[in-house]
Amino acid sequence: MADGPLIVQSDRTVLLEVAHPDAESARHELAIFAELERAPEHIHTYRITRLGLWNARAAGHDADDMLETLDRWSRFPVPPSVSIDIRETVGRYGRLVIERDAEGALVLRSTDAAVLAEVSKNKRIQPLLIGRPSPDSFQIDAWARGHIKQELLKIGWPAEDLAGYTPGTPHPIELAEDGWNLRPYQRLAVDKFSDGGSGVVVLPCGAGKTLVGAAAMADTKTTTLILVTNTVSARQWRDELLKRTSLTAEEIGEYSGQVKEVKPVTIATYQILTAKRAGQYAHLALLDALDWGLIVYDEVHLLPAPVFKLTADLQARRRLGLTATLVREDGREGDVFSLIGPKRFDAPWKEIEAQGFISPAACYEVRVDLPEGERLEYAASADEDRYRLAATAYAKIGVVRSLVERHKGERILVIGQYLDQIDVLSEALGAPKITGATPVDEREELYQAFRVGEIEVLVVSKVANFSIDLPEASVAIQVSGSFGSRQEEAQRLGRLLRPKQSAHTASFYTLIARDTVDQDFAQNRQRFLAEQGYSYTILDADQVAAA
Repeated sequence: MADGPLIVQSDRTVLLEVAHPDAESARHELAIFAELERAPEHIHTYRITRLGLWNARAAGHDADDMLETLDRWSRFPVPPSVSIDIRETVGRYGRLVIERDAEGALVLRSTDAAVLAEVSKNKRIQPLLIGRPSPDSFQIDAWARGHIKQELLKIGWPAEDLAGYTPGTPHPIELAEDGWNLRPYQRLAVDKFSDGGSGVVVLPCGAGKTLVGAAAMADTKTTTLILVTNTVSARQWRDELLKRTSLTAEEIGEYSGQVKEVKPVTIATYQILTAKRAGQYAHLALLDALDWGLIVYDEVHLLPAPVFKLTADLQARRRLGLTATLVREDGREGDVFSLIGPKRFDAPWKEIEAQGFISPAACYEVRVDLPEGERLEYAASADEDRYRLAATAYAKIGVVRSLVERHKGERILVIGQYLDQIDVLSEALGAPKITGATPVDEREELYQAFRVGEIEVLVVSKVANFSIDLPEASVAIQVSGSFGSRQEEAQRLGRLLRPKQSAHTASFYTLIARDTVDQDFAQNRQRFLAEQGYSYTILDADQVAAA
């Protein structure tokens, strides 16, 4: 305790001294239940939140585990108020239970009469309760299972859902036996999900989330609906399932803007599920097209808001969320917790890297000076225009050229946010581009040419952020992004983390216009990766040009 790397403060913030020899060990354990708020060079600030504590509790960590972490690594005694607060907050999870009574009706039960009285009098919860079958329970309206979990979480009483799930229509699914096995952490993730019935598995990009999904399907052996971000991702899921399981092409359907197939395993895009016609969701029938026993949400941190509303009505079906990060830029992590399910498994990126299952990566922030004319234009612009001006600064183009030359012979992704900037980059580099306007078949052809080395440089928009398997990509140059999006930073680094035949360290560059909002947003974007143990080396554009 005399010289630990942590300082625990009474406001539930925790300071981590980055240079301390035990910093990595402490960070690894702290990240289980605390969220990184700020990550400057020397001292990182974490915050212990209620949702973080409840997610950790649902994943199998109790209050004693969390306090033991703080006590072991803290430089000073943990404030008693923090210890008490952690115990009381963690103790709230599971005091209320949703289950079924002997007749099969949904009930909200608690052995704590005061808690039951408190929640039953809440004006948003009261209409969802339709009877009192016993002194320690209330009956829940049959349709309201998801809605009551949302409302209970909002008032600080997360319910543990033990009401069970419909088995769905049985469908035989086995993992293929062709010389591959699930990695230990993948098997553990599937077991943790199966024990809980529903919830979220958090794994780095490249760590095999699709295989976790396939193994969960093989465990449940039922009709399955898989929701994905786009059509390219849908086809990658289909290819992986054909390769890794006993499923045949006749058993797997695609439900997208181009194809409308409903089969025992159906892969649909979020876009088609949220498409409206005459003000109504046009494809809502897909959710009941078959008696689904499992619904898989790929990239659950990107789940569109309307899908939460639809998911509230699907609580009787097993739900598996897959993601590299639980961070949501819209702040709806609580809805993921209550409607998809709590975090069941979370493997730190650096831990999986140390095991050799994802590639090591070096992160660089390259700071570019705006020429005087652009600097004056930036200074005179309205606040809402400044980020675009800084992010699309023409001075970045020469730096991109230098970096591409430095990494000649490697597979390089150049990533931008703005279409006109992507056009300029594509022309300047003589490289093909992929944007949302690129037809799906053309995208797949370009991705495949990149995979096999026919194309070494590919300029892409944010459509390449998600679920794209490009294992030999070893360099990413991020020229502009979605403001301060932490989830996007994680996704873009994730393009580089799939294990490579070359086995060398990947390079992730972010180009920043110095002394602008571009630099301010970059600090927020880097926060999630700092939490995973990645640090950024600051380079000047002149250093890159001279190298």
